[in-house]
Amino acid sequence: MLVGCDFSSAPTRRKPIVLAWGKLRGHAVLLDRLESLPSLEAFEHWLLQPGAWIGGFDLPFGLPRELVKTLGWPLEWQACMQHYATLSRAQIRDTFAAFCDARPVGAKFAHRACDRPAGSSPSMKWVNPPVAFMLHAGVPRLLAAGVTMPGLQAQTSGVAVDGILNRRVALEAYPGLLAREALGHRSYKSDDRSKQTPERLIARKDLLAALEAGQTRLGLRLKLTHAQHDALVDDATGDALDAVLCLVQAAWASQKHAQGDPLYGLPADLDPLEGWIVTA
Repeated sequence: MLVGCDFSSAPTRRKPIVLAWGKLRGHAVLLDRLESLPSLEAFEHWLLQPGAWIGGFDLPFGLPRELVKTLGWPLEWQACMQHYATLSRAQIRDTFAAFCDARPVGAKFAHRACDRPAGSSPSMKWVNPPVAFMLHAGVPRLLAAGVTMPGLQAQTSGVAVDGILNRRVALEAYPGLLAREALGHRSYKSDDRSKQTPERLIARKDLLAALEAGQTRLGLRLKLTHAQHDALVDDATGDALDAVLCLVQAAWASQKHAQGDPLYGLPADLDPLEGWIVTA
């Protein structure tokens, strides 16, 4: 199975973590179903369920090497993440704010090597969007559940849960990277009801049309039922659509792995501390 995850560091029933489940058939990505997780506890519970999947997760998996070195944190990824998990969000905010305050205007944040090609926010940002908190909430839970994260840790053959062998592979995904291929810089979503405009509705329709026609460099076509298509168009927050975009990126990665790539399409020379966004 394949799964795309639109993640939140503070999910609620109104704004849950959204999973898009699907499968790859040739060059077609078939959406099976959408699933909502209203809390981080529900996310943890899901991660411990038996089963094998390859997933694309919309949260950063690593911090900029420059930042980690400056702070004197461990330079090995798993040790760094374990240290990061011990900090409170207030400590993270204060530490990163002090780092930024000591730097010149225009270069406040440290960046990962993948930020420029992906067009992503620096993973140390704690507001708009709070991706530093998403990393803090997500990666330790993935690690605790024994999920494999290629390029960042030693490869494993799976983890036995209740006697069932799991092969669960998580890749850092970024829906905005795929959406920009179809829309440029047109916005297609907003959590603010006053900004859920007809223009954004049209953008969601255009984005789905491009995905269904396979008009991206990934060479994959999204297959939806009429009801699924309408549900994705009607979700003005874009959360479900973002999960589907991550699903398509996961499908591309699974295709690369099936062709013999042990890194699921990630570059062979990626920084094993910072990680990389799949398809970037």
